[in-house]
Amino acid sequence: MNTISISRRDFARLLGVGAAAALVRPAESFGKQPEHIPTDSQVVRLSANENAYGPSPKALKAMTDSFTLACRYPDEHNNVLIDKLAKLNGVNRDQILLGDGSSEILKLCAETFSGKEGCSLVAADPTFEAILEQAKANCAEVVKVPLTSTYAHDLPRMLSSAKGGLIYICNPNNPTASITPKDQMRDFITNTPRETMILVDEAYFHYADSPDYESVVPLVKDNPNVIVARTFSKVYGMAGLRCGYCVAQKETLERMRPYQMWDSVNIMALAAASASLDDPDQVSNGQRLNSEAKMFVISELATAGYKTIPSQANFIMVDCRRPVVPLINAMKEQNVHVGRLFPALPNHMRVTIGKKPEMETFVSAFKQVAA
Repeated sequence: MNTISISRRDFARLLGVGAAAALVRPAESFGKQPEHIPTDSQVVRLSANENAYGPSPKALKAMTDSFTLACRYPDEHNNVLIDKLAKLNGVNRDQILLGDGSSEILKLCAETFSGKEGCSLVAADPTFEAILEQAKANCAEVVKVPLTSTYAHDLPRMLSSAKGGLIYICNPNNPTASITPKDQMRDFITNTPRETMILVDEAYFHYADSPDYESVVPLVKDNPNVIVARTFSKVYGMAGLRCGYCVAQKETLERMRPYQMWDSVNIMALAAASASLDDPDQVSNGQRLNSEAKMFVISELATAGYKTIPSQANFIMVDCRRPVVPLINAMKEQNVHVGRLFPALPNHMRVTIGKKPEMETFVSAFKQVAA
């Protein structure tokens, strides 16, 4: 039988120029990676809130170093990442549960805490829809509560709508990029009965810089009904690898584990996530580059007369002052893909913040189609 020998370096080239470049120049910083400059034949993808700069160079190297481990189950790498996350969040290792992206965490919560004995899922409208569909599949009643006039979660109304079960709070919220203030969150968690579970999705936590925002991870210690979901898909640039986790009390995680597939996070994602946490520049560079590009596009839109919801994430919500679907389709014809329709905000367009040249292309296309 003929065999083919391939080196790690050769195999990395098959993954794409970006990964290979990171191996050749491992010291190159996140902020100095070559910028993608769109041409007429290229699509500018601003539709999925991805991090256009990609993973840390250390993560890319860890991925290629993990090739020879593909034949092994990921138990040891699970433990390494759990230990690092526990230290990062100031909790015990038995308070961390890994997931195949934070999407798996949301699915586990829907399956564990909704649909049983009439337990409902209460969520904002609009918000990230995946968990709503998962709760429906679990035969749970789904209650949608409109956001407030400032695009915060209407926490008193959400609490009064709950029937045990699960309350889902995406903070910062997707698709609005808005936050629910920290004082309101603290009061809400304090006043929620312990039999009602609270899932706080902090996928965009790293991008929030408002003094009115804070993570609720510290509140897990005294609140057994609080679960906090995080992901490596956003500031860590690993959306395609699928790695996330949640922080909760040990007993809460034990209720969720029976619904989880064994070894749901692959070994390459685990290696990349662990290496990302060792890169001191990944988060700070991601925050800076996102802020710079976001300020540019918001300023350009404001000059053209379009307002945006104050953004605490890596995307913005633009008030187009007219039904957005025709504009979404017209942008697509310009090879610029933006977010889908969110029925609760039919005149708003969700736009991911990409690299500066991509945002220049967006502004140009938007001005043409909105004229």
